[in-house]
Amino acid sequence: MAFLPLREVPLPGDTAASYDAWLEAMDADLSRPDCDRNELCRRVLTDIYYPHLAGVDPLTLPPTTRVALAQMDPRNVTLEPEYYRDIDIERYTPVKPLIWLWEMFDKSPLGENVHLGVLFRRLLAQRIFKRCGRNFKAFHFVKLSFGYNLEVGDNVVIHRHVLLDDRGGIRIGNGSSVADFANVYSHTHDIVDGREVDSPMTVLEDSVRITYHATILAGSRVAQDSMVGACSVLTKDTTPHTVFVGVPARPIKKKSSEARAARRPSTGDPLDEPE
Repeated sequence: MAFLPLREVPLPGDTAASYDAWLEAMDADLSRPDCDRNELCRRVLTDIYYPHLAGVDPLTLPPTTRVALAQMDPRNVTLEPEYYRDIDIERYTPVKPLIWLWEMFDKSPLGENVHLGVLFRRLLAQRIFKRCGRNFKAFHFVKLSFGYNLEVGDNVVIHRHVLLDDRGGIRIGNGSSVADFANVYSHTHDIVDGREVDSPMTVLEDSVRITYHATILAGSRVAQDSMVGACSVLTKDTTPHTVFVGVPARPIKKKSSEARAARRPSTGDPLDEPE
């Protein structure tokens, strides 16, 4: 196999400067103690989707346009976790506008831009998650539940279309990655009465790899440096340095100590935070 660390991708100077200025302004707004996150979300999404309607009285608009414009304000929107009986409204209220901003950003023309999207989502994650370490990297269409029950270490990567169901809590260790279309759950329903819910914490320890389309069921602990293979369903804890595959996932291979000792040192990521 070829050794292929990530490469730098340059942007035109004016473009990079405009991105930096926008992100710095967003960071400054969110850092203000008196920041109204609902109003910030409404303003930013209106500027993205309906800039020509920013100063228009909604009552003068056609009914469908008025309803569409209302979606820019998270106060007019209900999200699935709000219907859960175990939601902590006091904790969810300040993160909801940021989750809605994240989701609607991803659906916009801006969302597919890797450079801008990673930096923007990182800025939001630092204010949504219970803990967010350095160099957090999320690609587009990551779906959160409560958001405030996520604990994320340093150098964590979450790829496209991942569900992080943090209803009971998810802890992700340093250097771990979750690949495209994977699902990580922290709640489960009784098979007889779905209203009976168990919400154990799910833990991905350091240097874990959850690969494409895998599912991690609630309460599982994925041990350090272990891997869950593509399309697998993990129903129990793994062991360190081991590859688990299948439905349900079972151990099939142990990473040798020689191979682990020969592993090249980290090469970093072009989108890492500056030291």
